[in-house]
Amino acid sequence: MTLYVTNTLTRKKEPFKSRVEKRVKMFTCGPSIYRRPHVGNFATFLFEDILQRYLEYSGYEIQRVINFTDVEDKALEEAAQKDISLSALTEPVANRFLKEAASLQIRLPREIPRSSTHVDEAVRLIQELLKGGYAYWHQNDVFYDPLKFKGFGKLYGLDMSRWPKKKRRFRKDTYPGQRWNLGDFILWHGYRPHQDDRFYWDTPIGKGRPAWNIQDPAIISSRLGYQIDIACGGVDNLYRHHDYTIAVMEAVSQRLFSRYWLHGEHVLLDGRKMSKSKGNILYLEDIQDKGFTAKDIRFYLIYGHYRKKINLTLKQLQKTADQLTSFRDTVRNVCHTSGPRGRRAQNTGELIHGLTRTFEDRMNDDLDVRGAFDNIASILGKLNALHNGHGLSKHDRTQILHALERIDSVFGVLF
Repeated sequence: MTLYVTNTLTRKKEPFKSRVEKRVKMFTCGPSIYRRPHVGNFATFLFEDILQRYLEYSGYEIQRVINFTDVEDKALEEAAQKDISLSALTEPVANRFLKEAASLQIRLPREIPRSSTHVDEAVRLIQELLKGGYAYWHQNDVFYDPLKFKGFGKLYGLDMSRWPKKKRRFRKDTYPGQRWNLGDFILWHGYRPHQDDRFYWDTPIGKGRPAWNIQDPAIISSRLGYQIDIACGGVDNLYRHHDYTIAVMEAVSQRLFSRYWLHGEHVLLDGRKMSKSKGNILYLEDIQDKGFTAKDIRFYLIYGHYRKKINLTLKQLQKTADQLTSFRDTVRNVCHTSGPRGRRAQNTGELIHGLTRTFEDRMNDDLDVRGAFDNIASILGKLNALHNGHGLSKHDRTQILHALERIDSVFGVLF
């Protein structure tokens, strides 16, 4: 059976095929570590975790990179306000992210590269873009001219007829809200005498720092090369960020960067997007303080499909937590207790086989975790009824347990 994913680049559900058989190169946008991630951020990391786990379940070898963004306007401003170094600001946030990701059983690469350790790679890319005519100097900064790149905005589907005739430049690393900056975007912040030189580097192109727009390409190109199989992130990245990455990578390599793009939708709180700027955010401990476990939270966030908005409510969270508890109770009864000794029901083997079959069938349909779990729970309920009525053999119970353990190598919540 083939995995089908909804590809943002083509707007279609397509069969997944890696460039090299059974090997996948994947980049997933990591957190900006000037402030800690909230539950909405973790929803994106969880869908990416499910994707990686299911690809591994399906026999793929994964080469994945996720990054820490530790050099950007907001980080510098906060570090300057507190009069501390970037590392003093970002290290505690990075450590907390790793701890919370582990509690949610999110698998991460052993090493997570940082923007601050890839300045040389960013400079090298900027030099290539300057040489190719895609970028130019202006007042000690370097900007990228999107009009030089054929197909700019193709991931988002940007209407380039809206592009202004007058030259416009956007100097900030990030801009609030879901908006497009119709103009040239910054690649390099040149140092100016009044600025804090702790946050700038001496390089072959002068003293300065890489803009956010060049940081991901610098990490990706040095760690994975110029062509990967899958790129992922939150839907917010469809505004500017991911098309900027494509423009940089493909301008330098003249090759398609990533064939598949997957984006996770927002988590809403009381019907509004969860956002630091709006002040309506929840952290993991805010939910755990209500009596929910990390597994309850993981299950709730993966049970809602990654391409659909999740409206976080305690009532719905309790409902899914109860579903999970009921499922675990049934597993314990079926797999770890002896039933009455009777004749084996005729459809026992078919039901047991159906656990794996329905799991793969639903997961192959764009990672339909909800459909997979619900169907497995239904089959397990039938097996439980057979166990209570006829009894299941030790061999049957072992087969069921092995199937569920393999399924849980993806879900990470059943045991």
